[in-house]
Amino acid sequence: MSEVPGSVGSMSDALFEGGLFGADVEENSRARLVENAPLAVRMRPRTLEEVVGQQHLLGPGAPLRRLVEGAAPASVMLYGPPGTGKTTLATLVSRATGRRFVALSALSAGVKEVRAVIDEARRRLGRAGESTVLFIDEVHRFSKTQQDALLGAVEDRTVLLVAATTENPFFSVVSPLLSRSLVLQLRPLTDDDVRELVRRAVSDGRGLAGALSLAADAEDHLVRLAGGDARRALTALEAAAESATSTGATAIDLATVEATVDKAAVRYDRDGDQHYDVISAFIKSIRGSDVDAALHYLARMIEAGEDPRFVARRLIVHASEDIGMADPTALQVAVAAAHAVQFIGMPEGRLALAQATVHLATAPKSNAVIMGIDAALADVRKGAVGAVPPHLRDGHYAGAAALGNATGYRYPHDVPEGVLAQQYPPDDLVGVDYYHPVARGAERQLAERVPRLRKLVRDEN
Repeated sequence: MSEVPGSVGSMSDALFEGGLFGADVEENSRARLVENAPLAVRMRPRTLEEVVGQQHLLGPGAPLRRLVEGAAPASVMLYGPPGTGKTTLATLVSRATGRRFVALSALSAGVKEVRAVIDEARRRLGRAGESTVLFIDEVHRFSKTQQDALLGAVEDRTVLLVAATTENPFFSVVSPLLSRSLVLQLRPLTDDDVRELVRRAVSDGRGLAGALSLAADAEDHLVRLAGGDARRALTALEAAAESATSTGATAIDLATVEATVDKAAVRYDRDGDQHYDVISAFIKSIRGSDVDAALHYLARMIEAGEDPRFVARRLIVHASEDIGMADPTALQVAVAAAHAVQFIGMPEGRLALAQATVHLATAPKSNAVIMGIDAALADVRKGAVGAVPPHLRDGHYAGAAALGNATGYRYPHDVPEGVLAQQYPPDDLVGVDYYHPVARGAERQLAERVPRLRKLVRDEN
């Protein structure tokens, strides 16, 4: 039922204020629950001013800010990766005008529970005019029947639905429910966002209250581990703090964080030398057909929290630069991996990246594509940009024929072979070869075919 720390509002407070535990819960019980809540829950921002990240949705006049501030009530789908603030944003929405807040998890709730909440919301609205915010976590796990059960209540605003999902709602939520909701995509928190939340947790009274200090390299490691997920960072911080306290230490160092989370600190700075050294080694290992070394460097980047989209972009470039027509499917695989990473995110995205890495590392290699385009660019930059032959010019306008444009063009499909003798380059570049296919992989066939094509086109028989 709980969601992201670091993004907004205290779920513990919301549960009490929303009536999930009843208004007559004793204050000391409430205090005990809040005190025993995980650090990630205790540190949820209580006001909009404490929110970190998601400024594209929370800027002045942005739809989510207006909703949080109580204006223009509308049901929303909060779509984004874990630890980005979906639950806490829902909590702030419920507080905007003092609405009752009810939270359900699609992992455990069924149609019966949904209808019970709606029936109670309808009674409260009719009896006292009290509105209800219904927060449903992991809404994509609801069946079509369960989602359909929400339609009427959302339509007439018996409840204000705030649904959270880590999967694309356009694929996982029924269209009628989508059409009644505003879909808002949350982004992973930046390293600076996570760092701010970690520092706040160390000093704030709701967190460690300054009882322990945090070493700079330990902080860096927590930020790397987070991968844009605030909950992950704060959970690791809490575990490290408990470990340090148990030994009587007054500071959390890197060794404590490593030992606590059972994950070694990868020496990798996304803005420093390691970033460039590791990606360079990764590409050179693929180029050198060392699949094992390539997977090693990929693992280092994943473990260090490198942006998977950056890795995917490099694979796409490499597919054309070092493989090209020796394996034309390499580019398709690399592009598919990039789409997969964008669609499913991490950590599952690592599988697509690994598959593309293995494919490219084991593929036959050719740099003929990059050599060809670079040679052509070099000539153009030197001024070899002669006039387009008249028969190739555009003839689709009045007066073109009078200028001699498109006159004499021969249509290749008119001959059985589909290839005929005709000048295509400017006069100064007739006979210049840019593309030199190699005799490896699928390009071996092109190495035999391209010379034959040139002889036919240039009438060199």
